[in-house]
Amino acid sequence: MPTVDIKADVTGKVWKLEAAAGAQLGAGDVVMILESMKMEIPVEAPKAGQLASLAVAEGDSVKEGQVLARLEIQAGI
Repeated sequence: MPTVDIKADVTGKVWKLEAAAGAQLGAGDVVMILESMKMEIPVEAPKAGQLASLAVAEGDSVKEGQVLARLEIQAGI
């Protein structure tokens, strides 16, 4: 199955995980929420698929461009 890396758009901290590995997600579903400069920034699934893995945990610091999770998508979706 093809995979898509979900990356951080900003430097910040993982405030809350909204989905666990193995979850089925639709395009636009919130995977986690980052906190940066006292703002909550949702990280969304770019496509529908299964959340294969999370590379971060709540409370982890992340940098812009860092891989946060990997999404398995079905061909043709």
